Amino acid sequence: EVDLEERLRELDLRSDSDIPDVPPPTDSTPEILKRALSGLSARWKNWWIRGILSLAMISGFFLIIYLGSFMLMLLVLSIQVKCYHEIITIGYRVYHSYDLPWFRSLSWYFLLCVNYFFYGETVADYFATFVQRREQLQFLIRYHRFISFALYLTGFCMFVLSLVKKHYRLQFYMFAWTHVTLLITVTQSHLVIQNLFEGMIWFLVPISSVICNDITAYIFGFFFGRTPLIKLSPKKTWEGFIGGFFSTVVFGFIFSYFLAQHQYFVCPVEYNSETNRFVTECEPSELFQMKKYSVPPLLQAVLGWETVNLYPFQMHSFALSTFASLIGPFGGFFASGFKRAFKIKDFADTIPGHGGIMDRFDCQYLMATFVHVYITSFIRGPNPSKLLKQLLILQPEQQLSVYKTLKSHLVEKGILQPSLRG
Repeated sequence: EVDLEERLRELDLRSDSDIPDVPPPTDSTPEILKRALSGLSARWKNWWIRGILSLAMISGFFLIIYLGSFMLMLLVLSIQVKCYHEIITIGYRVYHSYDLPWFRSLSWYFLLCVNYFFYGETVADYFATFVQRREQLQFLIRYHRFISFALYLTGFCMFVLSLVKKHYRLQFYMFAWTHVTLLITVTQSHLVIQNLFEGMIWFLVPISSVICNDITAYIFGFFFGRTPLIKLSPKKTWEGFIGGFFSTVVFGFIFSYFLAQHQYFVCPVEYNSETNRFVTECEPSELFQMKKYSVPPLLQAVLGWETVNLYPFQMHSFALSTFASLIGPFGGFFASGFKRAFKIKDFADTIPGHGGIMDRFDCQYLMATFVHVYITSFIRGPNPSKLLKQLLILQPEQQLSVYKTLKSHLVEKGILQPSLRG
């Protein structure tokens, strides 16, 4: 038997070719599909399997959209947990962590801790009125960060207590693996939900743009691809990359036009404590009100139009679609490099023809971060509604102090009428 300590000592020195093989995923394609496509070549068989499963997933996605915001949040949480499981499992197999004490239990414990922290922050931020009415929740929210830290500290101490001789280095490898995986999956999925609260359109357009780019790049590459794009993904071609870019920009522009017409998609998602339901009712902001724009002179000769009526959000859709098609794929390239490093074809075999859940959402996490940064940088301004909710949580004497300060400020600026100065 090879001495474990010697194997761990050589772990840092081995090259990529020395990484142990991970058992290949099994073929999870339903038997009915295998029989129906048995006469096709492997290339076309994969085409049909991917196509059929893609349509099934898109149909399911539309159904969840119809069911509302809460179901979308549950979907994001489910995808986060599955992606986390797939990445942790790869580390578990690659580094032969079967004998590490408490490793899997601690990995899931840390996932619960981080989710408790992020979702607690969301509850405190968006459900202030609901929390105010329930005394037990007030305690949890008031000391939320301390409780979160205490929970994490418990896991940290459990990890230290689990350290055993001859396993030290491997245990720290897996501790780092767990935390990087948490950073990739949990924090990014939290940003997805933050984007959703800004309005479902900020959730749907970015996600749909990535899906559109993935599908159209595959189609253009399948039929017209000749020129390799990047060595990390040999099947990716320049023809697919360019075709996907133009298709995604056009799709984002048209899709945004249809979504911008409906309050259900453009209004911020808010929780109504009286009905205990999420509501999407509001007076649409200027982003979602039709405006007239002058067509650039160069395009006037081509289109024959001097002006055009558009929703301002459609202009922003260009930025979202461009990122989804030019920078978003680098999330996929990163995932390809990760899989090559550990000699695996897919993260898992959850979806026939597609691989694991992480294989389908590797670009979505990068997109979620961009959308959140874009909203905070170029879209979101002061939110009176959110500020009012925070003021309602304050003690009466604190609220009175804020009122007096605000009144004094408005008097100094001359906004209040003289009759109100007393």
